[in-house]
Amino acid sequence: MISSSGVGTPGDPSESDRPTKTKTVVTVVQAPPTQQAVSTSAACLVIIYGADLGRRVVLEGSDLEIGRSVKCDLSLDQESVSRRHARIAWDGTRYKLSDLGSTNGSYVNDELCQERVLRDGDQVKIGRTILKFMTGDNIEASYHEEIYRLMTFDGLTQIHNKRHFHETLDREVSRSSRYDRPMSLVVFDIDHFKRVNDTHGHLAGDALLRQLAALVRGRIRREDIFARVGGEEFAVLLPEIDLAGAAQFADKIRKACEAATFHFEDVAIGVTLSLGVATLKPPYTTGEQLYQAADGVLYSAKQNGRNRVESDA
Repeated sequence: MISSSGVGTPGDPSESDRPTKTKTVVTVVQAPPTQQAVSTSAACLVIIYGADLGRRVVLEGSDLEIGRSVKCDLSLDQESVSRRHARIAWDGTRYKLSDLGSTNGSYVNDELCQERVLRDGDQVKIGRTILKFMTGDNIEASYHEEIYRLMTFDGLTQIHNKRHFHETLDREVSRSSRYDRPMSLVVFDIDHFKRVNDTHGHLAGDALLRQLAALVRGRIRREDIFARVGGEEFAVLLPEIDLAGAAQFADKIRKACEAATFHFEDVAIGVTLSLGVATLKPPYTTGEQLYQAADGVLYSAKQNGRNRVESDA
């Protein structure tokens, strides 16, 4: 930055009556230093799905080995985890995940990988355990935010969990009853899900649940509440929707699932759904009664051949 000012030049007294000369004074103002990305080894892993939910594993610039062996830094006692499964290492500028030749592979954001640079928010899947990688200046706040999120969301499918669903169900039943507004509930599960696990393994079953949740999530309204309420059982709460509208929605979900092909690695898996639909009406006055009604007609859909929608008329 350049600034100029009229500074008098010392002159001879005999020339004092002459116009004062000026000179330009150059002041150099340095620009603030360019902000560089600061490399930091401050990071942690948080278990968002699996045993020890919410556990934090602090990374401090040293290697972390993950596996089934008790000698590993992070021991995961699961058949789908190899004795020495994967390593997370700090190379001076970033953390990298390396698979150690495991039987079932290591995944980052659902992608099978041999080696991957980890970025803030990445989800690392080792066996059936999902860990969220966190790094940055405000890592403590991020950790507490994630713990709060775990209270309401299912770590595997990234939709609402059973606890949050039932709390919301009771609240919505009260609101609907107070204002005499329609409200319906759809409960569904995957047909022959045990067969998928037995044929392709539990890792394939987990992948199927995640993909199904993503498929349904893309077909609901913002005000709907979608949750995983059991192993392979899901529920969608539909405010302001009557029984006919809910049955129509349920059949769209059924057809979308039937037409879809789900994948685990290079294996294609086709599945169908059975769905039960109920609406808030006498004698149902509580969330639990409404849920039991929808679950009961879901059981009828199973008994009547599966891949179908049954309604509580």
